[in-house]
Amino acid sequence: MGDHKEQSLRVGAAVRRRRRALDLTLAVVAERSGLSVPFLSQVENDRARPSRSSLEKVADALRTTAVELLAAADPACSVDVVRAEVTEIPELVPEPRVRSLVRGHHQLHASEFTGDHDAGREFQHRNDELMYVADGAVEIEAEGRAYRLARGDTMYLTGGVRHRWRATVPDTRVIVVAVAEHIEAVQDRTR
Repeated sequence: MGDHKEQSLRVGAAVRRRRRALDLTLAVVAERSGLSVPFLSQVENDRARPSRSSLEKVADALRTTAVELLAAADPACSVDVVRAEVTEIPELVPEPRVRSLVRGHHQLHASEFTGDHDAGREFQHRNDELMYVADGAVEIEAEGRAYRLARGDTMYLTGGVRHRWRATVPDTRVIVVAVAEHIEAVQDRTR
């Protein structure tokens, strides 16, 4: 009843808008991302759904984040319920996975990461973010220090902090809540 559209997010239009805003061709995005032009064309026309890894490659090529592309995929609405995905056979759910907890172009983004995570991928967001370990445990490297977080622990990272993280326990779930990149929330933090 209070649910937003009962359909999966379609990121094609968001990818196309971002590519055109940067005045890039599909060939340039393909070269930067390592993905093929036909596949990118199918994504833009919503005939193919990119995997999490492919979406991150596209986002990197477009100098944005997968979260931003997902946020731009659906129109904003004032009330939105995002239902948990129910799967009858858990082994059919590919791990690791990421699920957007907030749809639309909002000031706040939240994602749920389940399973392992690419520990080699470094992040540096312009705005602040909060990481909450819902289940399992993670190791986070930030500002040259390693931190171990267990179930129920949180870490707050101010904008500009380079960090990477990895799950250390199977079936780890991490919730990441961040101020959207399109919001000018960061003040000059010169040290």
